[in-house]
Amino acid sequence: MLDNLSTHIRHALEVRYGVRAGCRLWRRFTPHYTFVHSSWLNQAEMETSLLSRQCLGRRRIPTLDKLRCETQAWQKWANRQRIWIRWRFTVPKVRAKFHYQPTGLTRS
Repeated sequence: MLDNLSTHIRHALEVRYGVRAGCRLWRRFTPHYTFVHSSWLNQAEMETSLLSRQCLGRRRIPTLDKLRCETQAWQKWANRQRIWIRWRFTVPKVRAKFHYQPTGLTRS
């Protein structure tokens, strides 16, 4: 599963490893790209950002056990708060961004 970063393309492998090796490597993958906006990857990045800002800040955590304790406490707090993420990228905005034109086809 990949986000839409420009490095996740066959050409990037060809540049790095040469055309033959890059093509050979690319054939080993079946890429499944996420949506550019509001993908699950964006959600994961948002939670990591919140954890970093709200829980860790600029502190140095001395041990892995202490880090686990701090992050678990923050996770419990965040879950109790039931904080919602309000998506601003709506369906009409998506359609405008990608110049969506209805095809007249309907689902059966």
